[in-house]
Amino acid sequence: MNASVFSVPVLVTCSLLFVAGCNTTSPQAGANDAGTDVTNPSIQAAHSDGILVANKKQFFKQAESLKAGDTIVLADGVWEDFEILFKGVGTPEKPITLKAQTNGGVVLSGLSNLRLAGEYLVVEGLVFKDGYSPTGEVVSFKENDNNLAYHSRVTQVVIDGFSNPDKFNSDKWVVMYGKHNRFDHSHLEGKSNAGVTMAVRLNTKDSQQNHHRIDHNYFGPRPILGSNGGETLRIGTSKYSLSDSFTIVENNYFDRCNGEVEIISNKSGKNQFLNNVFFESRGTLTLRHGNGNLVEGNVFFGNGKHHTGGIRIINADQTVRNNYMEGLTGIRFGGGFTVMNGVPNSSINRYHQVNNAKIDNNTLVNLDNINLAAGSDAERSATPINSSFANNLVVNNSGENPFKIFDDVSGISFKNNLASQLPQDELAEGFDVKDIELVRGENGLLQSKQAQQLEVGAPASLNPTLKENTGVNWYDKAGLPIDFDSGKTVSVSSADELYRAVAEAESGSTILLKAGSYSLNKQMQVKSVVTLKAELPRSVTLYPMRSLMIEIEDGGSLKLDGLNISGKKSPDSAGNVLIRNTKLPTLFNHKLAIHNTHITDLNVNHSSHVFDAGYRSLADNIDITDSVFQNITGDVLRLDKEQDDLGIYNAEYVTIKNSTFSNIEGAIAKIYRGGTDESTFGPHFTLTDSNVSNVGKGKRNKSKSSIFLLGVQQSLISGNTFVDSKLVTIDHTVGEPQTQILNNTFDSTPLPIVTETFTKGASTATVKGNQSK
Repeated sequence: MNASVFSVPVLVTCSLLFVAGCNTTSPQAGANDAGTDVTNPSIQAAHSDGILVANKKQFFKQAESLKAGDTIVLADGVWEDFEILFKGVGTPEKPITLKAQTNGGVVLSGLSNLRLAGEYLVVEGLVFKDGYSPTGEVVSFKENDNNLAYHSRVTQVVIDGFSNPDKFNSDKWVVMYGKHNRFDHSHLEGKSNAGVTMAVRLNTKDSQQNHHRIDHNYFGPRPILGSNGGETLRIGTSKYSLSDSFTIVENNYFDRCNGEVEIISNKSGKNQFLNNVFFESRGTLTLRHGNGNLVEGNVFFGNGKHHTGGIRIINADQTVRNNYMEGLTGIRFGGGFTVMNGVPNSSINRYHQVNNAKIDNNTLVNLDNINLAAGSDAERSATPINSSFANNLVVNNSGENPFKIFDDVSGISFKNNLASQLPQDELAEGFDVKDIELVRGENGLLQSKQAQQLEVGAPASLNPTLKENTGVNWYDKAGLPIDFDSGKTVSVSSADELYRAVAEAESGSTILLKAGSYSLNKQMQVKSVVTLKAELPRSVTLYPMRSLMIEIEDGGSLKLDGLNISGKKSPDSAGNVLIRNTKLPTLFNHKLAIHNTHITDLNVNHSSHVFDAGYRSLADNIDITDSVFQNITGDVLRLDKEQDDLGIYNAEYVTIKNSTFSNIEGAIAKIYRGGTDESTFGPHFTLTDSNVSNVGKGKRNKSKSSIFLLGVQQSLISGNTFVDSKLVTIDHTVGEPQTQILNNTFDSTPLPIVTETFTKGASTATVKGNQSK
């Protein structure tokens, strides 16, 4: 049987045919331990499509003796702590089926998972939510290493936020073993802990040359992990990467999948990636290992979002054709289009040389970076060979040349390409440069009549997979994240009202403080996305009277707007903190914004800090604008909690603009990102148009710096004035860090120091326009 077209007889049910008017109501909660029914019937009942089971005891009894053609129907409800083993031997004409009574009506919660083993099995209509797998896999196409699934299908399944609460306790949501299996029309969203969302394993011969099909799935937003291990889809592993998989990945929609630099990590041979859409997703479809893969008809919409990437090519015999890429801003390994250097005589887990890559008829519009021979260094010195770049359309409206060449590219022939600007001399013969008019077609893609006439670029007939044609139609796809100030406004005029408003705040709420002074003798717990804002800017003064004013719990984010915060009434104890994350490891990323706020006199005792990150916490953004920090005995931002040098850092973006820091004994920011892994984009640090005076000179400031950045990938320090302060220390470690120190004034302050510890790639440090007094 041809696995790429494997299907099973369509059961005439609501969940398979999407019949209008089907019951898609939310499930009713109910107990369901071994002897308790989810629904009213006390015994199993005949169902029009099979046997309806109402509790786990009934299911286990039916599952003992399944035969071809049997169908088990799970009664609607919440099935808590339900580990399903679904096994049997069906036939192509009579598969064995496990399904929900109604689409989305069965919710598996708590410690639940699903294992399939046997032949011609079908599972459909289940929802995994409000829990996590007790094992390392939520849906697994095997019982154990000796009993795998073959010719089986999991369809219309939802896994939503089913993440282990320990963020770095790695697991996987869907893992395919065996051969000729299919995972389709399913919805996977919100994996917040470490581990690939979906994987295909080739660890035994029974799972190699598997001919799996992964199609029409909605891969919903995956947040930034801040570490290696955040791929959305991986096929194979390094150890078995010279084995072929023959997996087809087609017509899927990858929506804001931001886990790490590899959205898809291909680590096996002879796979096909066809007609998938990548929407505003950070990272790339990466041909990391394995040979002879095909990437065709895929569409990448970056929309100018930071670190959005396209395709990265490594290894031999790769074919990349008829793809469309637009508005991609990625750099380095996450660039809009990247051809890597390899390692001579590479071990199986490093970078094999690009050989015989065929890059044809692709459209690349407004890509910031097309990287050739990327990653070139003392180890990665094997340049691409026997490869071609032909019939491609390259247009940049900015007029800038997107090609970046890092080593010898004579092993790539460039022929019959059309471009809007002339590339480097070594590429020029392969490009015809014209003024190219682009018109957006009915398919949503920019097209050029010149390119069509010359048969250059992606075909005009390319039709991107629509989001609404992926996943299921009975479960809402992810919307936009909840922003600050996007919800209702609640006014308060006393400390007690403020405590109550913070405790009850819905995400997006703004708590508007009326003018006056607020003495805060209670610690506030922020559990949602909340803004504390003065009714009139700077008309409110908060006096924290506890050693901690606000703790951001898992799932919370905080914005301070227009406030005065004074530490004059703080307890006379060392180590007071204004704001911190919970000390427990957090699963969800947070945001912190401080706008037009004055924070002063945190100096009743030593080592008083403004913000202290929790261990293993990650801020997507920390933004400080138009604010003043004065008379503080500790640090402003303590983002240095990594202890084991695994590259698990505390903030992705730290941005400080137009602010003043004076008489700070510690540092403005301490950011630490250890390890040598190259799978992440951050941290990023920006300090612009700010004034720094008498900062960093306290005896307990171990960094001896006004700003301490280690392992930060992109740093911009521009237009600032430093007076009588300790130096800025920047240590380039992993990746290809980029530092710009521009147009600053250093008065009685040492010039910044930029060092390189063990950077593998090519780091850059641009220091110009600065004045020293």
